[in-house]
Amino acid sequence: MKIVLISMPDVAPLVMHESAFHMPNLGIASIGANIDDDHDVYLIDLIRKRRTIHRYLSRMLLKIRPHIVGLSSMTWQFGTCLKLIRLIKQLLPEVKIIIGGYHATLMYEEIGHSPEAEHIDFIIRGEGEETFRRLVNALDGKDRYETIPSLSFKNENRFVHNDRSELLDLASLKLPIRDKRRLTWGYHIMNRSAEVIETSRGCTHNCNFCCIRHMYGRSFRPFPIQRILADIDDIYYNKKCRWIFVSDDNMVLSPPRVIELCDAIIAQNYRNLHFVVQADCVTISRNDEMVRRMAMAGFKSVFLGIENVSKINLEAAQKGDIVDAARKAIDICHKYKIMVVGGMIFGFPDDTEKEIIENYRFLKSTGVDAPYCQILTPYPKTGIRQYLLDENLVTNPDDFSRYNGMWANVRTRTLDAETMQYMVWYHRQNILGWWEPSQWAREEGRHWIPIWIYIFRPLLKIVVGRSLKKYGWRGRYEREIAHLNTVNQFPDLET
Repeated sequence: MKIVLISMPDVAPLVMHESAFHMPNLGIASIGANIDDDHDVYLIDLIRKRRTIHRYLSRMLLKIRPHIVGLSSMTWQFGTCLKLIRLIKQLLPEVKIIIGGYHATLMYEEIGHSPEAEHIDFIIRGEGEETFRRLVNALDGKDRYETIPSLSFKNENRFVHNDRSELLDLASLKLPIRDKRRLTWGYHIMNRSAEVIETSRGCTHNCNFCCIRHMYGRSFRPFPIQRILADIDDIYYNKKCRWIFVSDDNMVLSPPRVIELCDAIIAQNYRNLHFVVQADCVTISRNDEMVRRMAMAGFKSVFLGIENVSKINLEAAQKGDIVDAARKAIDICHKYKIMVVGGMIFGFPDDTEKEIIENYRFLKSTGVDAPYCQILTPYPKTGIRQYLLDENLVTNPDDFSRYNGMWANVRTRTLDAETMQYMVWYHRQNILGWWEPSQWAREEGRHWIPIWIYIFRPLLKIVVGRSLKKYGWRGRYEREIAHLNTVNQFPDLET
């Protein structure tokens, strides 16, 4: 059978411009790789075709004429997913449509009862590799729908939801697809070619704004070291790529295992190989030696979830008091010349303008290299969503396209959603100000940092100064919001 797997084009430019960071979707790459060899698999990452979706997808689907199309989406991408499904059904009415990913896992019952279910044939919940493999074989007459765990299928036009499967043995998974079966290319971080790996799945923390537990439960499973090294070898030697984004939910949960992995990477003697990863502040703050080994292994950037400096807000998020740990974690990373992206969340129930200002001032005082600031989002099935609904603080319960961290879908007890959205934007401009490259950035970007410092930043200051004089702060804000409103609009899918 011919199978096409598609990831969504929607982006959330919270750190950089929407064109600066384009990663391949590891989920469809892993699912495709684990389909049995007697089927033909193709991958399409639509993040690389944002301007020509209709034309490109029509051309490729009519050329391949697949029997199955699988689509993976996050909650905030699901509206685009539905538009793609309608387009695919217009082009190939007989094709089987399978959806998976976080939104399908979280909302399978609601999707199954929605009008959109008419065009969806199957839903895969949780980890998809084994369920999708068996479903393909069932469509080929070699398996039975009702015996496949984590599968939702139609019986007399109504969805039947099989029981969830056990978590997979990660050692059994094949390496993700990165060869010519991947029809799109050009993945990058800024101007550097980039790929994605995972070294573990899951997280044991209890943050109530996160929906990871619906995918893997409250668990942490590492891949075998040799399997990770084989994955890196594929990227390094076959793809000739030198930047790797590690997509783990929290790679550092087991520091001894991280040290073992770093030592194995160091022993491979890769040259100029760099990693980007995300981690929790507490573990980083308590494991200086682990961070030192990470730096030796080539880890150049880490995202730290600081979240907030208010004890009340941290309690609401079930995070505990991590403020001191955040400072220490940032200092340790900088000690070993690892860039830090600091993640902050605004819009907790008791936030006022004062809390917004205090959080930005804290973030600046830590010396983080880049901010990743988002507004609290009431993701489906999370504890924080139910609490906010009970407190009548959710202002947008239904339009999931705005659930990407950029938009205020909640209010606080003292700030309405629009006021909070403006304050988060305004105080970021005034407190964080213009990006000042750290010593790490100056060393790593010695060819382009001077261009930023002496050419682009001065020019931008002139442009912004003129804009402020003409429109004022509120006018600048409205113009930027107008642009952000267009980022994930794809007019060619509306026809």
